[in-house]
Amino acid sequence: MLMQCWSTPARIYTSRLKLHQNYPWGKKGSESLAATLCAKTPNTGFQIEDGKEYAEMWMGDYPVLPAKDLKTGEELHKIVDENQEQLLGKSSMEKFGGVIPFLPKILSIAKALPLQIHPDKELSERLHKENPEKFTDSNHKPEIAIALGPFEVFAGWKDQNDIEALFGVLPPLERYLPEQRARFDNETLKQICQRILTASDEEIATTQEELARIPRERYGKQAYILDLLPRLQEQYAKEDPGNLITLLTMNFLSLSAGDAIYVPADAPHAYLSGDIVECMARSNNVLNTGFCPRAERDSIELFTAALTFSPHNAEQVKLGRSPTDKGTKGKTSEYAPPMSEFNMLKTSLKEGEKETIRAIAGPSVVFATSGSGTLTADGQSHDINEGYIFFVGQGTEVEHEASSGLEVYQAYAE
Repeated sequence: MLMQCWSTPARIYTSRLKLHQNYPWGKKGSESLAATLCAKTPNTGFQIEDGKEYAEMWMGDYPVLPAKDLKTGEELHKIVDENQEQLLGKSSMEKFGGVIPFLPKILSIAKALPLQIHPDKELSERLHKENPEKFTDSNHKPEIAIALGPFEVFAGWKDQNDIEALFGVLPPLERYLPEQRARFDNETLKQICQRILTASDEEIATTQEELARIPRERYGKQAYILDLLPRLQEQYAKEDPGNLITLLTMNFLSLSAGDAIYVPADAPHAYLSGDIVECMARSNNVLNTGFCPRAERDSIELFTAALTFSPHNAEQVKLGRSPTDKGTKGKTSEYAPPMSEFNMLKTSLKEGEKETIRAIAGPSVVFATSGSGTLTADGQSHDINEGYIFFVGQGTEVEHEASSGLEVYQAYAE
């Protein structure tokens, strides 16, 4: 992802994109929104290859895949480091240091991502100290995901009564219950997860075969498990413990464009299908234990010890949006997750409509997912079409005008 400096002093940048191309769960070729947005960005030289997976598009200053100045090739984190107060602002620097504290992405998902958690700050600090090559920072990674169309996801835990209803009724699941328990609680759930994750391949496969033979009515309102089970088995294998963890203990949500979820640090999740905007605290740490080859799975003991048990039903996973005074003409809404690193604005304009985003006392990343128009800031106008990305320094008012239906997102901190 390359970024071109458009103004001096450097407060507005427009970017070319770079992709993580080698994740096997990504959509292939032109079916990938991440790829098509990249192909529509000017001066990338990027050409989509049919049959190749294009999973993620990163937009930020994280050193693993940083933005770069298009003209000079200088990486964004170096530009920010040299102009911290001017680009980040005093408030953001006092809270988060001399970096952009968030990382936006576009994900295009063809099959389940690994069953994973992102460690909290305390655990990340320890893991980074012990293994800095694998855990490349000491930060936590709570995140949001906003659907750009149909989006399927496993996230957070089911209501405890729903989990207990399955394990208390379906005989194949009795083998995963602790021998001694006074009641079914979060400690019981943790032990169930550990038993599933440490079970042999043969036991995992046998359990699924037995579950598939149980009449649909025995599952009650959770009969969707029987529909999803063969789909997950086809994507990975009958021996993958992720099939059982996600279907039996985690919420399954089927969302539409504009719907969003919030995933706190240490909360289990596995995106299943769709195109999304994802934004997270500035980190790349992850622990995987399912929907991946056994050799790629992280420590089960570490994973289960780190688990948090909130959210604990589907409604708690969902993140709403509301009107915001950041937009002066009422065309902008805001996603405000319960974390300090960022909020996300969404501006939707019809042909000829305008919106002004008030100056924000911190850094922003602005990107268009559909449509075309102009972005005006610091007295200069720039084309903003789908696939275009801008870094906006603190204290900069931005005006959008749509020449066709335009949808713009703005992640910001202040």
